[in-house]
Amino acid sequence: MKLISWNVNGIRACVQKGFMDYFTESDADIFCIQESKMQQGQLELTLPGYYQYWNYAEKKGYSGTAIFTKKEPLQAAYGIGIEEHDKEGRVITLEYDTFFMVTVYTPNSQNELARLDYRMQWEDDFRAYLNTLAKKKPVVVCGDMNVAHKEIDLKNPKTNHKNAGFTDEEREKFTTLLESGFIDTFRYFYPDKTDIYSWWSYRFSARQKNAGWRIDYFLVSKKMEDRLEHAAIHTEIMGSDHCPVELVLR
Repeated sequence: MKLISWNVNGIRACVQKGFMDYFTESDADIFCIQESKMQQGQLELTLPGYYQYWNYAEKKGYSGTAIFTKKEPLQAAYGIGIEEHDKEGRVITLEYDTFFMVTVYTPNSQNELARLDYRMQWEDDFRAYLNTLAKKKPVVVCGDMNVAHKEIDLKNPKTNHKNAGFTDEEREKFTTLLESGFIDTFRYFYPDKTDIYSWWSYRFSARQKNAGWRIDYFLVSKKMEDRLEHAAIHTEIMGSDHCPVELVLR
């Protein structure tokens, strides 16, 4: 089973930059996107053979997620059941026979960490949500989680320490999430691999210099370890300031 996750930074813009070519070529069983930046009716994607699930933010042109899947799920849920968090279209959960599929666009702590306190509350509530699901059946969670976990996960850890996405607080919350029963699948296969990132700033020619961050993830419940077959980060795919990440399950 092939799974893809991609922060498209505006699906309408990404469609103009080759999204459909990559979508067709990847032929994923489940394809998740984050930061769709659209409202219902602003774009109709024709995806033969796929069921589509969208979660839109109340605020126009902001946030938003979607999942496209070949196999119809048992049910779909939107948000995590907490009104404060569920206005921004950040989470979709699909239930299948043997696992839950969750896509997430984690809130950014923003410049000068203006939203760090909110982010900390989000982290606790989202982790509790995932752990509640995991009591029923294993969980696959993917998306832009807006944190580089370790120094190996970004080009310039020293100068970015205490910046949004690489604060001690955010990194500790990610560690806590993993310790609650999840595997970072890319690091499972490539524990020491350097210079592989999933996001680059549009400024300072960051992508050309590969001055990036690995902030897009596939995590799975530890119970699914024996199903892990392959993980990849497709740095060659353009169309967004993020690139797609992939997980293959047996």
